[in-house]
Amino acid sequence: MKHSALLLLVLLSQWSFSQTDQRIYDIIKDVSAERIESDIRTLANFGTRNTFSDTVSTKRGIGAARRWIKSEFDKTSKECANCLEVFYQKDYVTTNVGERVPKDTWIVNVVAVQKSAKKTNRYVIMTGDIDSRNSDPIDFKNDAPGANDNATGMAGTMEAARVLSKYKFDCNIVYLGLSGEEQGLFGGKGFAEYAKKNNWDIVAVLNNDMIGNIEGVDGVIDNRTFRIFSEPTPFIETEKEKSNRRYYGGEVDGISRQLARFIHKTTLTYMPEMNPMMVYRLDRFGRGGHHKPFNDMGFAGVRIMEAHENYNRQHQDLRTENGVKYGDVIEGVNFAYAKKLTAVNAITLAALAWAPTTPKNVLIGGVVEPNTKLKWDKTDDSNVAGYKIYWRLTTSPQWEFSRYVGNVDSFELEGIMIDNFYFGVVSVSKSGHESVVVFPNDIIRTTFRRK
Repeated sequence: MKHSALLLLVLLSQWSFSQTDQRIYDIIKDVSAERIESDIRTLANFGTRNTFSDTVSTKRGIGAARRWIKSEFDKTSKECANCLEVFYQKDYVTTNVGERVPKDTWIVNVVAVQKSAKKTNRYVIMTGDIDSRNSDPIDFKNDAPGANDNATGMAGTMEAARVLSKYKFDCNIVYLGLSGEEQGLFGGKGFAEYAKKNNWDIVAVLNNDMIGNIEGVDGVIDNRTFRIFSEPTPFIETEKEKSNRRYYGGEVDGISRQLARFIHKTTLTYMPEMNPMMVYRLDRFGRGGHHKPFNDMGFAGVRIMEAHENYNRQHQDLRTENGVKYGDVIEGVNFAYAKKLTAVNAITLAALAWAPTTPKNVLIGGVVEPNTKLKWDKTDDSNVAGYKIYWRLTTSPQWEFSRYVGNVDSFELEGIMIDNFYFGVVSVSKSGHESVVVFPNDIIRTTFRRK
């Protein structure tokens, strides 16, 4: 009888911290394909948004585009009682930085920061690219509508701002329009440096680059699958961290990979009709995106994008050859699909921003023992109800097993051998939202007592 009561208590404790949040479903419902379509059409109608295109015209070029984006963020802010801080962030680049810079210019990003309900330096970021290109990346005069690449990502970011600005969060949310992507990821680099300089604690960067195409050049039509690209371990890790991994594991458990798993789990929980596809790469083969500069500085960041690219519509001059139409035009965008991927971003931002801060200094022990021990530093976040341990087989891509252990700073998993699994710990909020999983960063070197 005693064992039955204990089992019931464990089941109830797990159940109480695994419920879904109705607000997340409301966010999904509120994302509008019509508004996304309108924004994509407006961006494409600027003719070209090449980084070096006209900055004076009110109708054509990247200058007109970024001013319009800022004005839309300003409108959203006005509707939420000035809940957004909207501004430009810029850096100067010159021709000596590379062959894709034909003239010296300002790389100007558009930033909208939704301030948290309580003072914190924690930030979650969603990005889209403002700039576009045709076949020649330095052709800043001819048309490059960039409807899918990347008006979709920019429109999705603007729509996420409109939807999420109706809610209050305990973490700052940044909606970011980046420039200079096609010439060398200049906008992302500049803003990552800005964040570092201002001591931002960036929890996540969701880089959206091409989220509107469902017809692949391979002939596949798929309006449910999308890819999440993430690097395996931090680029800036130390030699000691690399050495430890040979003995303790963690080859696929860096902070960006944990973020990718968070997105995957959140999507399947709230949007089960979608098919998130984790790709174990920084980006597509030999290529890069605007999450990379953030990764380079040690921040967790991933790329979210369509599953099947169409290269006839990507980085192409507008033309028809042998009956094949080339160019990144409106006709190549599926607005309902762009809505779905925008919703994926919006619910991920919300889940992260409602989650508590992560446990720190997570340690693990249990060498040549039948049980696994975990220890961590409690967060001082008043929103934390307790902590939860995850584990999985070393060959599994996703966390398979979990146990809510309460508001403690250590726990011993009886009968679970350290050799056969990977482990992680999350903080759980009073409303049931979980932080990103934290992988152990060292081993327990002192006497451990179970609490």
